[in-house]
Amino acid sequence: MLMLTCPNCGVTGEESEFAPGGEAHLKRHGPGSSDEEFHAYLFAKENPRGVHFERWRHANGCGKWFHAARCTATLEVFGTYSAQTTEPPKDIKDKISAKRPGWSWREVE
Repeated sequence: MLMLTCPNCGVTGEESEFAPGGEAHLKRHGPGSSDEEFHAYLFAKENPRGVHFERWRHANGCGKWFHAARCTATLEVFGTYSAQTTEPPKDIKDKISAKRPGWSWREVE
């Protein structure tokens, strides 16, 4: 069972209390973008086995969005953080690096 902590209200709950919102840290393309950029934004998603950054909404709580860093293979949650950040906080990146030697943050295009 995936357990998440909402960084906005501090409540920890099962994943059924939250609503998934897809991949985090995407560069969003909308009006004025090229067809290729908009196509990539809609359809070219990461689906890694291992560390993944996702958007979640505390649907049965405060209703706010946040990001979570987790392993898709083990369901280990490395941490949650504000949706307004452009990259994971240093403490979460350090926690991932400690458990996954050789892992490094890469900016999502």
